Amino acid sequence: MTARLPDGPDDGPAAELLRARRGGVLTTLDRLLLHSPPVAEGWNALLGALRGATTLPADLRELVVLRVAVLNAAEFEWTSHAPIARRAGLTDLHLRVLRTADATAEPVWSPVQAAVLAFTDASTRHVAVPDEVFAAVREHLDDRQVVELAVLVGGYGMVSRLLVALAVPPSDGEVPG
Repeated sequence: MTARLPDGPDDGPAAELLRARRGGVLTTLDRLLLHSPPVAEGWNALLGALRGATTLPADLRELVVLRVAVLNAAEFEWTSHAPIARRAGLTDLHLRVLRTADATAEPVWSPVQAAVLAFTDASTRHVAVPDEVFAAVREHLDDRQVVELAVLVGGYGMVSRLLVALAVPPSDGEVPG
C-alpha cells in the first residue's frame, strides 16, 4: 500500500523543525505534511508538546493514542506507538484488550486508566463526554491534566484522520518523537 499523495519536499525550515523533533529523520507522515510548510510547523509544535511536554503519565498518553488508533482504524498510528506503550508499562494483554470493541468493560485497567479510556472512547466516538465519565476523570487528574487529556484525544483524532484519509501505510515500527 502506498500513500495517496507523493512525498512533499524534504528541505526548508519546516523540514528542519520536523527533523529536529524526530532525531534527524523524516517519517512518511512528515513528508506528506511538508506539502504545506505552515501546517507542518503547527503540527510539529502541537504533536511535540503532546508527546513530550504534558504532565500526563506516559502509560495514559499511550493508552489514549492507541485507543484512538483502534477506533479510527489508523494502523500507522498503532504500529508507531505500540513499542512506546510497552516501554510506558502497557502489557501485551492491555494491547490486545485495546483492540476489542468494548475495551472499557475489561478488568485489566487501573482506576485512572479505566477513567481515561472511557473519556477517550466517549470523546472519539461521540465528541460529547457524559458528565459521569468526566467526573471519573476528575477523580484522578488535575485541571492541567484534564486539558492535556482532551487535547491529546483530539490531537490524535486529527492524526488518525489524516493517516486514514491519505492511506499512509503502517511503519515498520516505532516512529521517533
